[in-house]
Amino acid sequence: MELGINALHIKLWATGGNKTKTPGLGAQFSLKALVRSGMKIGQIEDMTPIPTYSTRRKSGRRGKRL
Repeated sequence: MELGINALHIKLWATGGNKTKTPGLGAQFSLKALVRSGMKIGQIEDMTPIPTYSTRRKSGRRGKRL
């Protein structure tokens, strides 16, 4: 009988707030690597913070100039 970790519950989070709200490619590739190595994934939970106050993106007084 082999002892060790064989199943996981995973919590992912992105930057959140007024920035990106999706986990990056690194999170997806790391999940695939865990599954390929034989780990069993029990639960995947998204922990990205969602602002309760309406935050605004950073820009100057006249907006972002291109």
